[in-house]
Amino acid sequence: MTTAVVLAAGRGVRMGALTASTPKPLLQVAGRSIIEHVLSGFAAARVRRAVVVTGYLGDRIEAALGDGARLDMQIAYCRQGRADGTARALLLAEPLIGPDPFALSWGDILVPSAFYARFLVQFARQPCDAQLAVNEVDDPWRGAAVYVGADWRVERVVEKPPPGTSTTRWNNAGVLMLSALAFDYARRVAPSARGEYELPQAIARMVSDGRAVRAVPVCGPWSDVGTPADLAAAQAMFGAALGVSP
Repeated sequence: MTTAVVLAAGRGVRMGALTASTPKPLLQVAGRSIIEHVLSGFAAARVRRAVVVTGYLGDRIEAALGDGARLDMQIAYCRQGRADGTARALLLAEPLIGPDPFALSWGDILVPSAFYARFLVQFARQPCDAQLAVNEVDDPWRGAAVYVGADWRVERVVEKPPPGTSTTRWNNAGVLMLSALAFDYARRVAPSARGEYELPQAIARMVSDGRAVRAVPVCGPWSDVGTPADLAAAQAMFGAALGVSP
């Protein structure tokens, strides 16, 4: 019965001409759009309802996905008119979610399709205030460094640490399970140096307040499709992993 929220409002400026007339979540990887891979993964995990937060060229995303019947789920939409960050995007979706825990993914993240079910099962077995997917990287400076302790309890989250400063190899992989408590923390986020209200900052505050936040490692390939080089790498990695011919 879980609802999945997909954050798909960003401009994707690092993609250059690739997103001049196409929103980044609709870019193709292995024969399907990135956001279709995300939603299909949730659908395979028996998630039957999604809330997609659109923004830049949002009408094209909404037209491409429709009501979700083609993906075996119901899709509702809300529009982020101002690019003021992922915490604000989540708050826009709040009226469509309700009080129960929900899943969330960035709209430009790719993980193996089978991971979504394993991720949701882990949360059902060990409920907590927030559960983060994490992937191992050489240096998590591009995302958020996640420090974990015993029983995969998250001890600290550092958003976009300076290169070479992290002592953990775990990175926020961009797929989460959240309790309704996340809304309260999202409302308290201060603007970042970029003037945006970032959801990872809300998670970091939950950790520092002693809330139960746990990590689940991604098994298999992972991609944050932020640049043309990332898109090319995702094509190479996920053609076989997602079971779709490129």
